[in-house]
Parts: sequence; structure tokens; C-alpha cells
Amino acid sequence: MSRITALTVRQEARRRRILDASTRLAAGGGFDAVQMREVAEESGVALGTLYRYFPSKIHLLVAVMQDQLGQLHDTLRDRPLTASSPGERVAETLLRAFRALQREPLLADAMVRAVIFADRSVRAEVDTVSVLTRAIILDAMRLGAEPSPDLLSAIRVVEHTWHATLVSWLADRSPVDQVREDLRTACRLIPPGLPG
Repeated sequence: MSRITALTVRQEARRRRILDASTRLAAGGGFDAVQMREVAEESGVALGTLYRYFPSKIHLLVAVMQDQLGQLHDTLRDRPLTASSPGERVAETLLRAFRALQREPLLADAMVRAVIFADRSVRAEVDTVSVLTRAIILDAMRLGAEPSPDLLSAIRVVEHTWHATLVSWLADRSPVDQVREDLRTACRLIPPGLPG
């Protein structure tokens, strides 16, 4: 979330317009197309208001990533996973997310670049991205108990692989097939016989 904690209905609607406008601009032109003045115009808010919600373009695009992860989480809940083991379900989840990013590569690039460029002032927002990513992974696993320290370590490796493969794909260093295989390989670190 942004630095604004308790939003009124009107403020939440304004925030939604800002995120939607930013998403459209990023999807159409990537990172460079998201300019604060254009976001303000596209969303129908004053530039000063936009800066009160999001102090910088990086804050804004990290919030877009949070929003996209939230939508992915909702979609995954509506469309249950079919794989039988926890690791296979995590792989299925990440591959679904990857397919969605492939449909909007400029948006994917803008969000990933924002996370990479984020400095300490955006730490809380970037941490929220990690928390949301981990929640999606944990939901896919369908654990019946708290994850052990070893399992949390495996989940962190899966998260790191997810981020690294996205960066590599977006930089044209990894083809799609390699991204898919790397994600499946990392997900094999999750033991098949977990309580759930």
C-alpha cells in the first residue's frame, strides 16, 4: 500500500484511478511512459494530490506491482490449482503469473525496474511486494501448519528465482522456455509430502 493508511471511500476511488492510469501508461509505453504529470492528467487528479499519495514514480510503480499481485492472488483463489504436490502447485502459480506478464511485457518491465531502482524510501512498499509474493506461494502450497525454517528458506529461493528469471527475461538474456524450466527447477526444492 502507499503511505496513506486509512482511506475514505473517495480517497480510495482516487487512488484506484491513479493506479489504473499508471497501469495503462506503463502497459502502453513502459517505465519511461509513466510520468507523474501524465498520470495526474490521465487520472483526473491534481499533480500535488498525486504526490501526496505517491512521493515518486518509483513509489507509484511499486504500488502498481502490489496491485497487480493482489489481482493475481484473487484470480488464483477463483481458479483453483490442479497440481497434486505443493511444489507443482507453486510452479503452476508462478507460470500462470509469468503468462500474464508475457501478455503485458512493457508493464512487467516498468514494475520490475521500479523494484530494482527502489531506494530506502520505498523499502516498506518493496517489502509489501515480497510479503504478497510469499502469500501467493504459501496459498498455492496449501500448508496445514506454519512453514518450518527449512521450508521458509526454500520459499525464499523460489522467490529469488522468480525475480531473477523475470529480470533476465525482460533483459532478453533468457528465453521463455528457460524461464519456465528455471521456475520448475526451483519449485522442486519444496518437498512433496508436506502436511496440508
